[in-house]
Amino acid sequence: MYEQLKLDNQLCFRLYTAARLVAGAYGPYFEELGITYPQYLVLMVLWEKDQQPVNDIAKRLLLETNTVTPLLQRMEKAGLVTRVKGKIDTRQRIVCLTDAGKALEEKAKDIPTRLGEKVVQHVPVSELTAIIPALDKLIEGLNEGQRS
Repeated sequence: MYEQLKLDNQLCFRLYTAARLVAGAYGPYFEELGITYPQYLVLMVLWEKDQQPVNDIAKRLLLETNTVTPLLQRMEKAGLVTRVKGKIDTRQRIVCLTDAGKALEEKAKDIPTRLGEKVVQHVPVSELTAIIPALDKLIEGLNEGQRS
């Protein structure tokens, strides 16, 4: 057997598994709010800065607009956001938080802390924060590779 093909030697398996398990750990918190993990990501972008074009949200999340648009449509049906025509370019859609979407920020504010308390039982915070720059570089490099 080739060493490079052993599952235990795969960085991608660890990243995939960690991402899947972390997203799953959020599940109970999101159920309380009636949202999904992708909707939470969109909401975080809009809580930072409301009234953004769909393209800007997609770029911030490193997703294609054709992935984000159906997500926004579901969020609009749920009453969390509205989409309005851009004033300068009417083909552009600007996404705005509704009062319900804004109210979720207050309800969600403790989610990172609550999840963090679960995680630090297994890995110290200092070790987790130490890997953030390496993950950012990995994401940036892989994202650039997809665009070229």
